[in-house]
Amino acid sequence: MWAWFNGPGKAFREPLAGSTNYLTAYDKTGNLRRAKGQGRDGPRPVLQEKPMPDEDEVLQQEEEEGIDEVERAERAQARATERAERAARESATPKERASDLQPYPLNPNFKSQPVLSEELREKVYEQIVVNKMDLQSVSAAWGIDMRRVAAVVRLKTIEKQWEDEGRKLAKPYSKAVLEMLPKTPVARKGEKVIPHESINDLPVHPATRQQLFYPASESRAFTREDAARAFSPTLLPADKRIPHTQLLQLEKWSVEGVPREERINRFVELERGQSAEKAEKERKKAAWEERTQRVVAGRRWDFKFQDVSVESVGRDGRSPKGVGFRYGIPHTDRKSGEVKIPTSVE
Repeated sequence: MWAWFNGPGKAFREPLAGSTNYLTAYDKTGNLRRAKGQGRDGPRPVLQEKPMPDEDEVLQQEEEEGIDEVERAERAQARATERAERAARESATPKERASDLQPYPLNPNFKSQPVLSEELREKVYEQIVVNKMDLQSVSAAWGIDMRRVAAVVRLKTIEKQWEDEGRKLAKPYSKAVLEMLPKTPVARKGEKVIPHESINDLPVHPATRQQLFYPASESRAFTREDAARAFSPTLLPADKRIPHTQLLQLEKWSVEGVPREERINRFVELERGQSAEKAEKERKKAAWEERTQRVVAGRRWDFKFQDVSVESVGRDGRSPKGVGFRYGIPHTDRKSGEVKIPTSVE
C-alpha cells in the first residue's frame, strides 16, 4: 500500500486542476495518459504557431470591406473554433476524453455526465430573474432542459436569500464536488454554445400506452396528425407536443432558404405570439378557478373546494370531465370480449 502511495498515488496527493482525476485517467506508473508532449525519448518539440490577429481589428476590417453579416458570422465562428483548438493544444491539461470520465475502473459502461458550472448557473439566474427572459427562451439558448432551468432558478433564489440572512453556506464542499465532475461551461462571446443535454425529447402521453390496430389506406400518406388522431381525438401531433416547437419551425425556415436576418425576425415574432398565448391561457385558468372554486384559509395550508357531479363521467363512465379522471382510467385494449381488429377503413 505504501509503495502505491509513494509511487502512482502521488498524482492524487495534489489533484490536477481542471480535471476529474479519476484512476482511469492515469497509467500504472501514475502518469497522465492524455499528457501533452510526452514521447518515448522525452518531451516532443513544440511547434511555434503564428499568433492570432485581434478580433476587434478583424471585425472592423471586414466591415470596411463590405462583407455581409452571414459570412462575417461564419468567419467569426471559424476563428473562435481555431482559438479554442489552440488553447486546448497550449493548455497544460489537455481536454478530457471519454475514457478519462470512467470513475470505476471495473465498470467501463459508466461514464460521469457533465453538470452545470457555477458560472453557467449564475448566468441562467441572471437572465430569468434580472433580465426577465422567459423560461423557454433561456432553455433553447443554452441547451438546458426547462425543468433543470426552473430548478436552477429556485435553488439560486434560496441561496441568495440565505446569503442575505447571513447563513453560512457549504461553499468548500460544493467546490470540491464540482471539481470531481465534468462541467458544461459558459460560452464566451463569439464561441459556440455547448448544449448541456437534449431539450426537445418527446414526452410519452398516456393515450399512447395502449395496443392499437388502426387500418390505413395505401392510397394516401399517414402523417403524424393521423397517428395522433388514431390514439385520441384530442391528442396533438408530435410536432406540437415537443417542448420547443419554435426550434422546429426555425429549422424548416432554414431548409426553405429563408435569409438569416428574416429567420431571426420571424423567430422573435413567433416567440412573442407564443408568450402572449401562454399568458392568456394562464389568465383564463385563474379566472375559471376563481369562479368555480372556494378557498378556505387554514393555519398551514389553504383548502380548495369545487362543486362536482357524478353525472359528469358520461354514459360509458370514461369521460375526461368525470371525477377522478386525473388519477387514471385503465385501457380496454386487453379486456376480454373487446373487438381488437379493425372492422372498417375510413
